[in-house]
Amino acid sequence: QVQLVESGGGLVQPGGSLRLSCAASGNIFSINTMGWYRQAPGKQRELVAGITSGGIPNYADSVTGRFAISRDNAKNTVYLQMNSLEPEDTAVYYCNLRQDRFRKVEYWGQGTQVTVSS
Repeated sequence: QVQLVESGGGLVQPGGSLRLSCAASGNIFSINTMGWYRQAPGKQRELVAGITSGGIPNYADSVTGRFAISRDNAKNTVYLQMNSLEPEDTAVYYCNLRQDRFRKVEYWGQGTQVTVSS
């Protein structure tokens, strides 16, 4: 019912930047949290950043100061600007939408690969 489509991943050198986008479509309740998780090989999926529909962001300690999350509620789109990328940022990045009111459900994108390598 809700689809999340990510774009913007790719290969970048250390110190470089990427911007991820995730567009949600379908039956989306306006009060929600959208964000990004990532999963590296052999690691658990971890929250990178999230942002409420009211614009309140949260960041993992490892990305604070380097990444910036934003959203366009009119487009149901969330962005992740990633700067000063490090090899440790290499992972599959998954877009997430969590309905925060009424029936609480989560939706996931298919993932987009981010590789930071020299």
